Order: sequence, then C-alpha cells, then structure tokens
Amino acid sequence: MTSVRIWGPGVGAVVVLVATGAWARGSSAVDAGLWASVRPAIEERLVAQAQGDGPGESEPALEARWFCAAQALDLREEGDRVRAGVDTLCMEYGVRDGALQECGGAHYPQVMRLAREGEGYRVVAQEEPPDGAGYAEWEKDHFSVLATSRLDGRVSSAGLESAARVHFGLGAEGAVGDC
Repeated sequence: MTSVRIWGPGVGAVVVLVATGAWARGSSAVDAGLWASVRPAIEERLVAQAQGDGPGESEPALEARWFCAAQALDLREEGDRVRAGVDTLCMEYGVRDGALQECGGAHYPQVMRLAREGEGYRVVAQEEPPDGAGYAEWEKDHFSVLATSRLDGRVSSAGLESAARVHFGLGAEGAVGDC
C-alpha cells in the first residue's frame, strides 16, 4: 500500500508533464507548406519598406542594398487570408573597395495579413510594435506566450550576408566591415 501512495503521485506528475510538453510542442509548430507560400510576399514587402539614415543611403559612392528575412512565429489561416506573426531582420549591406560593409539593420516582430493572389499571396496589412514604452505591451497583445518566447533573435544574418555577397559578386570569404 505504501508504494502506491509514493508512486501514484509521481506517475501522475509524469503524465501531466508529458502531456504539457506534447501540447506546447504541437502548438508551436508552423505549417511549413503555408509558410513557404507566404514567406516570399512577406520578405519582398520587408525589402520594399526597408530604409534608414545610415551611410549606405547617404553616401552616393557606396553601392548599398537592403536584404531581409522573416522567421514565422505563428501562422493562422482565416478564410482566404493568412495572419502571420513573424520575427523580422533587415540588414543593409554595401561594397567599398571590393569588401562587404554592414551599413545598418533592424530587428523586430511584426504581424502581417496576407490575401491569396493568383498562385501566391500579397501583404494587405502590416502591424509593427511602437518605439519605446509600448513595445512589450504590443508583443503581449499580438503574440501568444509561446510565440513571444521564440522572439529571441534567432533570425540569423548569415543568410542575408551570403545573399549580399552573391548580389555584389563577392567571394564567400572576407571580413565584413562597417560603413
């Protein structure tokens, strides 16, 4: 009888932990097919809107361009529309004396709403967090706890740097300087 009193609560706790882990893992999954469909429209929108006041845009002698990437935090289909909560990273790269230069960048979450258009999607609405005091509250209002926990800066700039090297016709090696 003593072993039932000792092992019973332990087994119950293990069952609860396993069920909670399975729920958390399942709820954080993003539909890879849907993400592959909406990602191009999201990243095109980010590049079209990317801007700054760094050297890349103020030095005419420096050839510069923005490169952007998005990581899905949550996706939800709503009829013929998609709500995409994304972590975004945009970096401005330029070339000076044959070397890649990092000129600026921005990293923050966004919510984009997309509508089906032909074979793909187009962004029809976009929300970004405010600067300053309202940032944390905006995240809390727009993302689930699990999605917010993934806002850890895991959008890597390595792919953007590689894309910039290819765009500017530079080799894979070499340090990246600052504008």
